[in-house]
Amino acid sequence: MFKQDDPKKCTAAKLVKFGIATSVRNTSSKTLILDPFADKVILRNDRLDVDSITGIDCSWELAQKTFVRKFSGIARKLPPLFAGNPVNYSKLNKLTTVEAMAGALFIMEFDNLAHEMLNKFKWGHTFYDLNKNLLEDYSKANSQEEINSILKDYGIYDISVENQ
Repeated sequence: MFKQDDPKKCTAAKLVKFGIATSVRNTSSKTLILDPFADKVILRNDRLDVDSITGIDCSWELAQKTFVRKFSGIARKLPPLFAGNPVNYSKLNKLTTVEAMAGALFIMEFDNLAHEMLNKFKWGHTFYDLNKNLLEDYSKANSQEEINSILKDYGIYDISVENQ
């Protein structure tokens, strides 16, 4: 947690408070790093190569500077998802840490843990409701090409974070 945003709105801190996540200083080589600037998108089969998921909690305004630092682990970006949080509601790719982590968990088919995380937030169900069909389709994809096909089917073409 880089503590760059309002601490009262920090979803990562709330996950730690409830014992659902752990705050770490160093990452391991077997963790999946949620990196919006990664070259590869997360796929269901990534679950076979990792033993944890690490969400880097930072401000969107400082994300490019934060991710210049390379974190140990397997870097993956999420395919496009809509924010359900009140600050960035329905904006593509402007997720809170809990939304990003839950999205990754849904894609890797850890649905119960994803729902447990989202249930700690009044708006958590909104993230799921906005993305339910996308998440189901993403969890069936086995390649970036299949993700691209899903995006085309939904009419989503520009997935780069830099353009947000």
